[in-house]
Amino acid sequence: MSELTPKERVMRLLRKEPIDTMPFFSGMGMVVMPGIEKSGYKFATVHTDAERMAWSAIWSARLMGFDCVVIPYDMTMESEAMGNTISLYEDSEDILYPTIPEKIWSEMDEVVIPDNIEQLGRLPIIPKAIEIIKKEAPELAIGCWQLGPFTQAGQILELDLILKGVFKQKAKVEALLDKLTDMITKLGQQWQAAGCDYMVLREPGVAADLLSPRTFKDIIKPRLTRILAGWQSPKLLHICGQTDPLIEMMNECGSDGLTVDIKCNLAEARKKLGNDVLLMGNVDTYTMTCDPETPMETTVAHIKEIIDNGVDAVMPGCDLWPAIIEANMKAAVDTTHEYGKKASPAVGRLELTKV
Repeated sequence: MSELTPKERVMRLLRKEPIDTMPFFSGMGMVVMPGIEKSGYKFATVHTDAERMAWSAIWSARLMGFDCVVIPYDMTMESEAMGNTISLYEDSEDILYPTIPEKIWSEMDEVVIPDNIEQLGRLPIIPKAIEIIKKEAPELAIGCWQLGPFTQAGQILELDLILKGVFKQKAKVEALLDKLTDMITKLGQQWQAAGCDYMVLREPGVAADLLSPRTFKDIIKPRLTRILAGWQSPKLLHICGQTDPLIEMMNECGSDGLTVDIKCNLAEARKKLGNDVLLMGNVDTYTMTCDPETPMETTVAHIKEIIDNGVDAVMPGCDLWPAIIEANMKAAVDTTHEYGKKASPAVGRLELTKV
């Protein structure tokens, strides 16, 4: 068998089928400035147009050697579609992601999610961008993501209100999370129907350094499980921050694989999960790919250590910051492809024939 395309590599891995080498892909933002500049756009404009989003994603992947593209790029699309005004910083030359300067609701029971939310704000961009990518870059896997309900709640209300509510207004918190769970499930289903190759559920606001494992078990886990049950495979679950006490509960939520960031002890996670679970992570996305003080050799060693600690795919621990150091970013990808030719715990390797 000859070398796989990036998409074939990712999709076979997600089915735990043998591959030629380890992919470098993500379930979070992978747009980088070289790709945006190659496309001829300003950073602020790639969030508001399907064509610009698609081509900035495609060129980011092609220039860096990524095995996938990932859209969308920012976390404010759903909040905007619910009625919150966002700041796009369109006059700025800096890398500034959209933000929500003021939120229209101050209480949890005020939140209303429109039945046609997928038609509002910038959300219609995503299916259009998927269509463009599938046509123009069929060799690349397309990943899409949705924030989990707890983190999404912090995009529509003040986060302190939600954190305090866990202890003082638990019923209201759970009612809000249920509304958001339904919305997240629906949007993920629609993006899968539009042709994205895999969905990722991102719940960075529930790590063990933010919420207790008991709260995760009682309030968060049931809703993550509902969302994942409503999505088709392949589907991944990502949680940032400290996940060592959560990793086994994460594995019970129904995803096809888990992705973690730099606070997770990969070797220990692999021991807890065993060798049959897809485990992906956990590139330090600032120090190793953006910090000009980091030698390329340090990045290479970092990637090798991640692979040696038992991942099935090298994956950034969070969104890539767009202002990457190109040499280090390419070294991370190249090392993954070269050092990852040996089988990983859950995924074997193909015997390749030269063509």
